[in-house]
Formats: sequence, structure tokens, C-alpha cells
Amino acid sequence: MYGFIINEQERQEVQYLLKREMEEITFDMGDHRIDDEMKRAMEERYHVLYQIFRRFATQEECIQYMPPKKEYN
Repeated sequence: MYGFIINEQERQEVQYLLKREMEEITFDMGDHRIDDEMKRAMEERYHVLYQIFRRFATQEECIQYMPPKKEYN
């Protein structure tokens, strides 16, 4: 486990970068040209980013970026 101290401006910057990366992954997940294996890797990355994002964001923002539940058939 690691810890670090950041000021408010740095917190906002980290939060912005995380949001931007998660939005890009969400956009790319809709691309039919990307194969399923790559999408699975992108989904795993999204979950890791979301776990970090939860430490910086408000509850409302967390709900907005919450990963969709998997559908198992």
C-alpha cells in the first residue's frame, strides 16, 4: 500500500485525467472493430481506474462513472 500527499489542484488534475481516460475507454468499447480480447483488457483497466477515481471523487461522480454490470448468458 502506498500513500501520498497532494494539494487540491493536484487532486483535481488527477481526477480530470482519470475521468478523461475512463471516457476514452467507454467510447472505444463501442467500436465494433476492436476484438473481444482487447475489450476485456480495456474493461479490466477501466475497473482499476475506477477504483482509483473513487478515492478522489464525490459519490455523485462515482455513480456517473460506475462500471456497467456484466451480463452473463
